[in-house]
Amino acid sequence: MDIQNELEQLRQQIRDCDHAYYVEDDPILADADYDRLLQRLRTLEAEYPHLVTQDSPSQRVAGQPSGAFASVSHLTPMLSLDNVFSAEEMDDFLRRAKERLALPAIAELELVAEPKLDGIAVSLVYEQGVLVRAATRGDGETGESITSNVRTLKSVPLRLRGDNWPAVLEVRGEIVMPKASFESMNALAMAKGEKVFVNPRNAAAGSLRQLDPSVTAKRALVCYCYSLGYAQPEVSVTTQAQALSLLKSWGFKINELIEVVSGAEGVAAYYQKMLSQREHLGYEIDGLVFKVNRRDWQQALGFISRAPRWATAYKFPAQEATTTVLQVEFQVGRTGALTPVARLQPVFVGGVTVANATLHNIDEIARLDLHEGDRVIIRRAGDVIPQIVKVVSAERPAQAKPVQLPSHCPVCAAEVEREPEQAAIRCSAGISCPAQRKEAVRHFASRKAMDIEGLGEKLIEQLVDLEWVKSPADLYALQKAQLMALERMGAKSAQNLLLAIEASKDTTLARFIYALGIREVGETTARTLVQALGSLEALMQASEEELMQIKDIGPVVAKHLAVFFRQEDNLSVIRRLQEAGVRWADVAVSQEAQPLTGQTVVLTGTFTSMTRDEAKQRLESLGAKVAGSVSAKTSWVVAGPGAGSKLAKAEALGVEVRDEQALLELLAQWQ
Repeated sequence: MDIQNELEQLRQQIRDCDHAYYVEDDPILADADYDRLLQRLRTLEAEYPHLVTQDSPSQRVAGQPSGAFASVSHLTPMLSLDNVFSAEEMDDFLRRAKERLALPAIAELELVAEPKLDGIAVSLVYEQGVLVRAATRGDGETGESITSNVRTLKSVPLRLRGDNWPAVLEVRGEIVMPKASFESMNALAMAKGEKVFVNPRNAAAGSLRQLDPSVTAKRALVCYCYSLGYAQPEVSVTTQAQALSLLKSWGFKINELIEVVSGAEGVAAYYQKMLSQREHLGYEIDGLVFKVNRRDWQQALGFISRAPRWATAYKFPAQEATTTVLQVEFQVGRTGALTPVARLQPVFVGGVTVANATLHNIDEIARLDLHEGDRVIIRRAGDVIPQIVKVVSAERPAQAKPVQLPSHCPVCAAEVEREPEQAAIRCSAGISCPAQRKEAVRHFASRKAMDIEGLGEKLIEQLVDLEWVKSPADLYALQKAQLMALERMGAKSAQNLLLAIEASKDTTLARFIYALGIREVGETTARTLVQALGSLEALMQASEEELMQIKDIGPVVAKHLAVFFRQEDNLSVIRRLQEAGVRWADVAVSQEAQPLTGQTVVLTGTFTSMTRDEAKQRLESLGAKVAGSVSAKTSWVVAGPGAGSKLAKAEALGVEVRDEQALLELLAQWQ
């Protein structure tokens, strides 16, 4: 390809990107890729100056103003900044400035250092101290009037404070959307099925270009001012730092992190300080800006290529990049949830090489309209897991394939379940799925399940990682010598754990069913199933239709039960548990209604003769439903000492209130 053609292709690519970003508010390229295109263009034009054209993107600052807003001419041009990307390039900037100022090489140049806010540049014009116009940068000479929208920003003074301000004053600033506002706005948009913004800068641009200023007012934008523009009469200040102090006295918001630094060492220290703070700031920054502090030296250095020689932007490693999705795989978490993960063409972003990005769930894939083979913009901020923020659909290849939802678990091949109107999909295997082992064992051993005292999470992790426990049934085969080999496990601790495991063998059927960890089957549901069916065999053989005949068992729970007991691996674990000696007494199924059937009871306060859990079990065994909150449907409330809001609500609703003694007398009738 000859130089002329490469230049034209570069210019057209950059024009397309500028139009998409500044006019359509819909970026098609990551910042790092855009910077590379522009840097290549400037390099070629510097080598072949006779090929530079007036309409080249290098000859203007940014995109064209939108026709939706009135065009306004700036009082003085709003220039852009040249960028440096390394300490060596920053040293070159300092060296050139000192040479032009005829300063000795050993002189330390004083600079004003500030975060480079990732927002929208704005010009604010005041006449006689009153805001009369706000405009975007546009092409540097002409921008869009956004006065009505900017007036809604409380960080922009409508009337200047203090005194001694000029009759006509132009101030330059950057409007940003705080991270918290951006995240909440996108979350709300996603909930409504609306378009989400790629990043806070894109969101700020869209907010400022709303035709209805009341919409802008809701977006929580903030304006930080960073320089004086035109002033008539001229403002008498000798340094950039003094100018910022003056702006602050007039009521403008100045970034609190601005400092005056000296020489290369001061630049390096400020860079490292800001880089470490970057992720903790409430707004996005993509680098730093360094400006020569003395204003007379700024004038002496002047401008080149519509950028000042006395200032530069020192860019941080890019947090966004463009790459290709090679494949989408599904990982199984410890609770059985399947999470899609995009395998990417490796790309350097945020200071590291990234090859994977999270997709959260299947709904996120649908929202992005993601296909395998797509070109995508990914974002990585600090230690945050990289994520895909946008698909570049215009570059979708013909062979791109839609992402297929798996029908079976990629780890154990069990059926995959997805409930209506829920984003998560899950492996149905539960206790027998290797990916869910730790969570399954933890739940099995928990207090309300098999109640194995001393079997905590850290110990479970060791047992599973060593593959001594692959399912809850393996707990009953552990040996003392084996346990003593574990970290911080002595002879006494090992013996106590084995005694607790042995004691857990005597349990109830309801506890055992709950311990299996079947989705949506809690303690109350487990007891309901036992009361209705009486035995584990009857439960395992019941069809979905038969299960739905049981009071309080709906189609969702019935399906989870049926799917669980269809898995041969689950049945194998149950058989091994019974063979290990786990036992319970079957419950006689009575066709007659229980004494408290149809009554809803709420327990509150402290009991002395039994725990609330024990009281709950006794009441449920008599057919009562024990609820967690008081409503008009509550039959009665049992209130012990310390009862609070539940008791107050019961009294307000006129619900009968009983004390613990009345409960004991009631229970004694059916002992």
